[in-house]
Amino acid sequence: MVADKKQTTGQPKGAGSESQSQTPAEGNATKRKPWIKKTPVEIILEQVKKQEGKVAELKKELAKEEGELQKMRKATELLGG
Repeated sequence: MVADKKQTTGQPKGAGSESQSQTPAEGNATKRKPWIKKTPVEIILEQVKKQEGKVAELKKELAKEEGELQKMRKATELLGG
């Protein structure tokens, strides 16, 4: 009985939001760049570049962690460990 009242009163959920969400999507469709198909070579080169970036980032992180480890080792030596 309560569920019947909720369905009959007011607008259904999302009725007002549908019209609002369609407007931005239509506007974006006109501003999109045309899709250019990539060759397999371009795809591989892009993946290599992305992987090199990841490796460089990990090397930086490793160097930072090794520095922290050295500090801890020095502290342990000073404490007599």
